[in-house]
Amino acid sequence: MNETQLVLLLFLVAFLPALYLSGRRVQKGDSPDLRSIPAFDALRGVTARAIETGRAVHFSLGVGGITGDTTADSLAGLSALEYLADQSAAADAPPTVTLADPTLLPLAQDAIRRPYGLDQEEASRAAGHVRWIAPEAAAYAGGVMSILGMEAVDANVMIGEFGDEYLLMAEAAHRRQIAQIGGATDPNVIPFVFATADQTLMGEEMYAAGAYLKHKPWHIGSLLAQDFMRWFIALAIVALVIINTLF
Repeated sequence: MNETQLVLLLFLVAFLPALYLSGRRVQKGDSPDLRSIPAFDALRGVTARAIETGRAVHFSLGVGGITGDTTADSLAGLSALEYLADQSAAADAPPTVTLADPTLLPLAQDAIRRPYGLDQEEASRAAGHVRWIAPEAAAYAGGVMSILGMEAVDANVMIGEFGDEYLLMAEAAHRRQIAQIGGATDPNVIPFVFATADQTLMGEEMYAAGAYLKHKPWHIGSLLAQDFMRWFIALAIVALVIINTLF
């Protein structure tokens, strides 16, 4: 075991108990006050506005999948999609979902189907709103730009893994004055999100979707565990600096 693996193991050993204790604490009703994130507030109202206007919500899961380094970003997008699917099912107005990586296709379809329960006919029809465009980023962006430019879209939500193609899609929505909510963790993409989206999820804010939108105890507990690990790492760094200085 090399030094990097040892550090990661120690981090995991410290994080798992913190996650368990935090989750149990929230389950018992001791839930913390979460700071306001305007993008999540906007997501709560995006479906209602689309239903009122008779237009659709477009949701992009980006170019990432669930088999590589972008898994966390893709799962964050799926958490937000599940919330929108729950909201839209009551009015039978599922969002139009686009993706580039086929590994996300069954997960996105399941997220859209699930709110319909045993109504298989309606569930299958809703799942038809999930579109796999193309595996290449440029081709995917071209397909999304066509949707945003030609179809009746009230809001454009893009949460997941993106590259330079984000700016192309966001610009297409901006030209039609479509409201936008964007989220990304790549430092090279965040400026595009900030410049084009009405509400933004930047960096680790994306990973809080389950806690903010669905209020699941273990998701909220994970936020507490992450805060604990930040303090743990900061104190460990200070302790190492003192030790190296004195000895």
